[in-house]
Amino acid sequence: MTEKSLAPGLHIVATPIGNLGDLGPRAAETLRLADRILAEDTRVTAKLLAHIGAKVPMVRYDDHSSEAERDRIVARLGKEAIALVSDAGTPLISDPGFKLVRAARAAGHHVQTVPGPSAVTAALTLAGLPTDRFFFLGFLPAKAKARNDTLSEIAAVRATLVIYESGPRLGDTLAALDEQLGPRDASVAREISKLHEECVSGTLAELAERYAEAPPKGEIVVIVGPPADPRAAGDDELDAALGEALSRLTPSRAAAEVAQKLNVPRKRAYARALERSK
Repeated sequence: MTEKSLAPGLHIVATPIGNLGDLGPRAAETLRLADRILAEDTRVTAKLLAHIGAKVPMVRYDDHSSEAERDRIVARLGKEAIALVSDAGTPLISDPGFKLVRAARAAGHHVQTVPGPSAVTAALTLAGLPTDRFFFLGFLPAKAKARNDTLSEIAAVRATLVIYESGPRLGDTLAALDEQLGPRDASVAREISKLHEECVSGTLAELAERYAEAPPKGEIVVIVGPPADPRAAGDDELDAALGEALSRLTPSRAAAEVAQKLNVPRKRAYARALERSK
């Protein structure tokens, strides 16, 4: 990329999630030099372009864009530098766009990313919860049954959960999380990088009570800590489980079944099973 040109192809550009000052120099230059910009909401992106003094044609591109519109965009990528942005943060993260990227690659066009702000990683830095493994869920289903089904599927996942949410739904979502996942530490991050940024921490039950009658405003990310390490089974519990299993299985198979059920080392379960079988 030079001062006066941008390579043809698709340029995925992360935009600020709040403070416009978070837009990096490379992202600003890419937006200025692009032949056109694909935006979720052209009104939102127009404010960003005004901030950096750029005048670039914009085309709306969102979940409702047709396959024919996508094909027209891909056809232009051989000669035009087209930037893809979302209203805030990194495109494709809980935003439309992956089909366009896939189509552009399939057509042999250049695809490049300009990384930057993301509410997912920003919220993780604020929450004070483990970040070595995290599971991004986006927005949970609006209907209670679908939401509970989703939570039951991931209840045993040993990772911090990251969830997008709106103010009016926050209290119900936190209550559902508490009911389905049990007592866990959590945080609610709101208005990240904006004037009224805050991050409130507590247990899921405490946060559900806090926001039950006082839904907050702004963009919200809920971060839920991983489940606690399971309690190691004692000898009495192990013996009881092996006694039942040995009544119908060989010591080896009984040990394998009980080890998985009680989350104990198989070697320990097998040694105990051999003692009992004698």
